[in-house]
Amino acid sequence: MNLNNSGDIYTLVSFIGYIILILLIGILSARFSSKGLNEFFLGGRKMNKFVVALSAVASGRSSWLLIGLTGMAFTIGASALWAFVGYVTAEFLMFLFAAPRLREQTERNDNITIPDYFESRHNDSSHLLRILSVLIIIIFMTAYISAQFVGGGKAFSTSFGVSQTTGVIVTALIVLIYTLLGGFMAVSLTDVVQAIFMIIALFIVPILSIIDLGGIERTIDTIKKVDITLVDPFALSTGALIGFVGIGFGSPGNPHILVRYMSIDDPKKLRFSAYMGTFWNAMMGIFAVMIGLVGRAYFTSSAMLPDGDPENLFPFLAQQHLHPILFGIVIAAILAAIMSTADSMLLVCASAVIRDIYQKVINPKKEVTEKELVLYSRIIIFILVNIALIFGYIASDLVFWLVLFAWGGLGAAFGPPLLLSLFWKRTTRNGVAAGFISGMLTVIVWNQIPTLKNVMYELIPAFLISLLLTIVFSLVNKPKRYEIIRKFR
Repeated sequence: MNLNNSGDIYTLVSFIGYIILILLIGILSARFSSKGLNEFFLGGRKMNKFVVALSAVASGRSSWLLIGLTGMAFTIGASALWAFVGYVTAEFLMFLFAAPRLREQTERNDNITIPDYFESRHNDSSHLLRILSVLIIIIFMTAYISAQFVGGGKAFSTSFGVSQTTGVIVTALIVLIYTLLGGFMAVSLTDVVQAIFMIIALFIVPILSIIDLGGIERTIDTIKKVDITLVDPFALSTGALIGFVGIGFGSPGNPHILVRYMSIDDPKKLRFSAYMGTFWNAMMGIFAVMIGLVGRAYFTSSAMLPDGDPENLFPFLAQQHLHPILFGIVIAAILAAIMSTADSMLLVCASAVIRDIYQKVINPKKEVTEKELVLYSRIIIFILVNIALIFGYIASDLVFWLVLFAWGGLGAAFGPPLLLSLFWKRTTRNGVAAGFISGMLTVIVWNQIPTLKNVMYELIPAFLISLLLTIVFSLVNKPKRYEIIRKFR
């Protein structure tokens, strides 16, 4: 970036304006979030239906959408559409059916976290479910957060000419500041702002690019000349199709999405959030794939992109074809996608350490004020950011696949036990524990064996194995009367 160039200055100013807005929200939310853990981690269960809808969408998509999916569409074409069909459908159904039950049961039993819910639902005085779920959260979410920071580093490097390492550090620093200050309230409100930026950027870039190429027909013809299969949404194997649609299996088990359902002020409003959230979820996915396709019309091979990396397509394409002010908005949107997921996961991890381990296991009888617990949570967030930075520096995987690994681990471990706990009164503690362990281990083992990994995305077999073992172990053990009567009255 050349600050003697007026265009670069415009880009930088619009981008800095966005950062100031995000940090301001964090500062203004700090007072409310400092009251206690309920406020810091759930916004006091006072979030309205609009915020919950957009926050759930924004926090669920991450850098995977703007960097990973666009790069994937550039590589394989229109068949990348199937990569978002699964999660859009799954999250719509979760909003309609699972979310109201989760919201009602967690409020009734004063549950702030997902581990809270599992322990309370199954009257687990041994804390087995709480400890297992915390371990799963820390393992997979650290990888997830690291992927977001790496995605931010790529965006900064491509857009501003800084090193990727510098970009990673800047991304982490911004997320750290407003998450530390504002907690869940700041995270949810910034998610709404970030969702708006993401939507604007996803719409502007492909539309202006298509106009520049001479219209839709000319754009399609140009893409066909590169490779005719790029415009065919069914140009993929059955295994790949199942794998893409199976991405949706991750949605029921990702805590950073689930806590959005728990935070709404009235569970009856979740139906509205379902329709609103699903519409924007689908639109964002469609336009992300369009960006990848349009990019292929401009750049016939990945060698023409910075570092030969398809994941650099979105910022590079925007830089080539947008006014500097709009380009600044695009960079803000990419960072928004990253931050809206990273901040949510940091809160989930911090709540797992402070609420689920420190307050409930290590010092259950010790009198600690709510403000002290919030302070400890902020310290944990600071530590987690540094761990994620180190992990991101070491990890060599692409953002897309690192996110899919973490998404799969959380989805397989938590998804089946959660759904069965909500809808099947026969679910037991041992069944849930079996689901946790089998889902987590299957994802890890499957991912490390190339032969298996090439056959199918690890989330699908892991989800099915977790589901099966949760049912089998639940049938072997008779549930305690407390589990059935209190939780399903």
